[in-house]
Amino acid sequence: MKLEGKVLIAQGGGPTAVINQSLVGIILEARRYPQITKIYGALNGVSGIVDERFVDLTQETERNLEEIANTPSSALGSTRDKPDEAYCKQMFEVMRAHDIRYFFYIGGNDSSDTVRIVSEEAGKVGYDFRTVHIPKTIDNDLMGNDHTPGYGSAARFVTQCFMGANLDNRALKGVYIGVVMGRHAGFLTAASAMAQRFPDDGPHLIYLPERPFHMSQFLSDVKNVYDKYGRCVIAASEGVQDENGQPIMIKYANKVERDAYGNVQLSGSGILGDILATYIKNKFHIKRVRADTFGYLQRSFLGSVSDTDRAEAREVGEKAAQYAILHDMDGSITIQRVGDYAVDYRLTDIGQIAALTRCMPDAFINEEANHVTEAFRSYARPLLGSNMPIAGRLRAPMVKKLVR
Repeated sequence: MKLEGKVLIAQGGGPTAVINQSLVGIILEARRYPQITKIYGALNGVSGIVDERFVDLTQETERNLEEIANTPSSALGSTRDKPDEAYCKQMFEVMRAHDIRYFFYIGGNDSSDTVRIVSEEAGKVGYDFRTVHIPKTIDNDLMGNDHTPGYGSAARFVTQCFMGANLDNRALKGVYIGVVMGRHAGFLTAASAMAQRFPDDGPHLIYLPERPFHMSQFLSDVKNVYDKYGRCVIAASEGVQDENGQPIMIKYANKVERDAYGNVQLSGSGILGDILATYIKNKFHIKRVRADTFGYLQRSFLGSVSDTDRAEAREVGEKAAQYAILHDMDGSITIQRVGDYAVDYRLTDIGQIAALTRCMPDAFINEEANHVTEAFRSYARPLLGSNMPIAGRLRAPMVKKLVR
C-alpha cells in the first residue's frame, strides 16, 4: 500500500553548482502523485527538522523553481550534523507531527550515512516512511556510482582554471602549484589534465591521494620538467598522503582544523601549497614560484556549469521521487554509465554507499604516479559538458636575427 502524506526534502554537506536541480526534480515529480498532500523543505539539513524550520515548497511557482534549479549552492541551506539515536527521536517527533511519509536527503558520503542511520532508527521505533538518498559531491567519491552530480561542473571549473594558469605560466615562466579539493579521492584534481591541448601544456605534473607522495620524488619530477620546459605547472590534491596514509599537510603543518564530522579541514587554508612552494624555492632557488588553493570556488561557481551535470542532477531527483512514491522503495540513487555516452539510474541499498569512499581506479593513474592516463581522459571528457573553451597559439615563424 502506498503511503499518503507529506514529502520532506533536505540538503546536506558542501554545496555544488547543480544540487538545486535535484531539489527541483524531486519537487516537480512529487507533485504528480495524488497521495502527496504537501511538499516541505527543511532549512539547513537535518538540523532544520529537529528545529522544525520548514518551508512549504508546494506553494512555489514552477517558474521560480526553474530559476532556483539553475542557481548554484544549496537553496535550503546545509548542515554538517550527523544524527544519533537521540537526535533521530527528536526528528521523528517533528516528522510525525507533520505527517511526513517521504524523506529525501541530497548529499555526499556523510549525508548518505545520515540516511542509513535515520532509516535504521525509524525501523526500530516502527515509524513507517520512505527514505531516499540523492547523490551529490564534487569529490566524485560515492561508491556505486560511475560519477556523481556536482563533479562534472567542478571538474569543468578546475579544467578552465588550469587552462588559464598554464597560459599565465607560459607567458611568465616559473613554477605554479594549484591545490584542488577532493579529500581522499583524486578525481577532481585529475580533471586538471583536461586543460592540456599541446604536448608542453600544463599541468605537467598531477599528484593524487591514491598514490604515496614522496617529497624527494616530487622535487625530482619538478626539476625534470623545469629543465625541459623552463617552467612547470603542478596540480596537487588537498589529500595527498605518504605511504602510511598521513596527509602531507598534517605531516608538515604545526596545526590542523577538523569539521563537525571529525574530518581534517584539508581545504581550509593554503598550507599545502605553501609547503610545496617553499620546498621548491629552497631546493632550486627558482625566483617565480606561486601556489593557489582553489577552495570553495570549485563548489558553486555560476559561470562554469556542465550541461551534462545539470541534466543528470535533475534526473536523479526525479528518479528518487519515482522510486519512493511510485515504487514504495528506500535506498540511494546511483548513476551507471551505459555505452559511449549515456547513463542509467538505479536504486542501490544504502548500506553499499553510506560512509564509504570511492577512489580513482589504477587504470586512471600513470605508472610514475605523477599524472593521469588516456583512460581517465576518456572517462572525464563527456562529464565536462559542451562548448569547452579552446586556447590557441601563434604559429608564425621566428624572424631571422640581424643584430644578436
